[in-house]
Amino acid sequence: MAKMTRTRPGLILLAIALALSLLPGCGRPVTRQETPICVYLWSTELYNGYAQYIQSMLPDVDIQFVVGNNDLDFYQFMSENGALPDIITSRRFSLYDSAELKDQLMDLSTTEEAGAIYETYLTSFMDSEGRINWLPVCGMVDGIVANRALFEQYGIALPTDYESFVAACRAFEAVGIRGYAADFVYDYTCMELLQGWSIPELTSLEGQSWRLRYENPQDEMTGLDTQIWPGVFRRMEQFLEDVKVRAEDTEMSYGPFQEMFMAGQAAMIRNTSAFVINYNEAGMDTVMLPYFGENGESWLLTYPCFQVALNKDLEQDEDRQELAMRIMKVMLSCGGQNALATGDDVIPYSQNVDLTLDPALDNLRPYIQQNHLFIRLASNEFFSVSKEVVTKMILGEYNAQQAYEAFDTKLREDKTEEAEIVLTLEQGYSNTFNSKGGSQAASVMANTLRMYYGTEVLIAPAYSFTGSVLKADYTEKMAGNMIMPNALESFGCDLTGAQLKQVLRLYVEGVEGSFAPFNSGSLPVVSGITIDVTKRGDGFVLTRVRRDGREIGDGETFHVTCLNTQSLMAKFPESVTQKLVPGDTGVKTAWVGYIKNGGTLAQPEDYITLK
Repeated sequence: MAKMTRTRPGLILLAIALALSLLPGCGRPVTRQETPICVYLWSTELYNGYAQYIQSMLPDVDIQFVVGNNDLDFYQFMSENGALPDIITSRRFSLYDSAELKDQLMDLSTTEEAGAIYETYLTSFMDSEGRINWLPVCGMVDGIVANRALFEQYGIALPTDYESFVAACRAFEAVGIRGYAADFVYDYTCMELLQGWSIPELTSLEGQSWRLRYENPQDEMTGLDTQIWPGVFRRMEQFLEDVKVRAEDTEMSYGPFQEMFMAGQAAMIRNTSAFVINYNEAGMDTVMLPYFGENGESWLLTYPCFQVALNKDLEQDEDRQELAMRIMKVMLSCGGQNALATGDDVIPYSQNVDLTLDPALDNLRPYIQQNHLFIRLASNEFFSVSKEVVTKMILGEYNAQQAYEAFDTKLREDKTEEAEIVLTLEQGYSNTFNSKGGSQAASVMANTLRMYYGTEVLIAPAYSFTGSVLKADYTEKMAGNMIMPNALESFGCDLTGAQLKQVLRLYVEGVEGSFAPFNSGSLPVVSGITIDVTKRGDGFVLTRVRRDGREIGDGETFHVTCLNTQSLMAKFPESVTQKLVPGDTGVKTAWVGYIKNGGTLAQPEDYITLK
């Protein structure tokens, strides 16, 4: 008879623990993620494909994606009220605008992601103390888009420097075609042209030194310097004269100048790399040209698709910091940037990222290889002052010296002002999604808008509202920022119960070519009804719709208001959209008007059960 040996329980437990430690992912204790990592996106453009990719690569991480505002004042307001999100993205960006936030953001200078970015570009994001709070995520290219077929038709050579650029403009003018046109009604056009024609000077040692001083404001306001900027305005004055810009061009908007170009009435325009691809796909033969420097150097002006920063509070929680770093790693990864750059029209700032460049942009490769890529200086005041000053130059009210002096004076003005408070809230509500009830903040917003529109049911995508409702004093600007920035519209109609359920399925289960919820936080918000939703595989299924505790009948009739953008609503089936009547004003405008007129906020309600 064999002898039985008795094993000590402690040894068994030790052996199990050792075996578990050898399994993937079991090397350190795993803590339960109690609240999601909150990622604020600058636009709905990122909410579907890009955010969905990030979530798919991190299925074990609970991420709440919110469409915020492309304005750092918005995040400063959130910070002042204790609600700064974990991860922030912004496109319209400058270190100057983020100066007040820098102590609330993590220093990313020692991260692997920062180390992969070419030093040429990284210096634009480094403060005077060597800290880097923001990392750029691939770049859009802005320059001269030329109708190559028009050049060939008239036997005019494509420009290779500034002298030949001017010669081409004059040759086209001789045959009744505008050599160059731009949509000067927009602040970004004025700003980019002002900087674009002087990139060699702005990237010189003196130019970089001035930019560092400007981007890191001290006690005194930093104006323009006397070495670089007078020449910038002289070159802008010369450019406006050489291309024969007219007074009416100050009202030239996007549509008319596009039509002019496509009709062959203008040979060259200011535009981006994306439009070179679009024009060529439409049958035109176009090519992107750089900005030609006075010293013979040519450069591409670029601006990041967005910049990303992390909340410094994450450093107080090792587990949450690790999760946030994992998310940022995916955001800046090759896969993440390729998910973002769906049009093959952007360039990488990172050495470890290989982005496919459309063949129509092959001529840009030498500038990329030579690092002749300039990241625009894009503070809020540079946008607004560029528009004001360049407009007056076009109208003949300023010469180069007067423009320089006016710009310098504007930069040095005291910008401190007390904005009127239009809304004071004594109660705050969290935007965190709960499977038994939904988001309290989103419910407050939806219930208030249902009351405003006088409708029985309101349906809104999760990206409609910009996060938590804060216990704070709101100015008109910050009250408006409670609604997502990308042209949210209202659509109203009477629907039967059966039709209402059809619309709800589209919001819950997704629309082909439009938007499909990809995690719990991206599920729609409803008011006036409650919905039951079941997660199945990678998606969700609507299982029940109730009003006042009972299931709605197919034959009942409800007045319904749907919120969405025009472009995304256009992807809905025609059987739905033909019944929906768009409102007279956008949701943001309606919301601000309601608040300014003394409107109050509704209470939150449980509106969803997710199983």
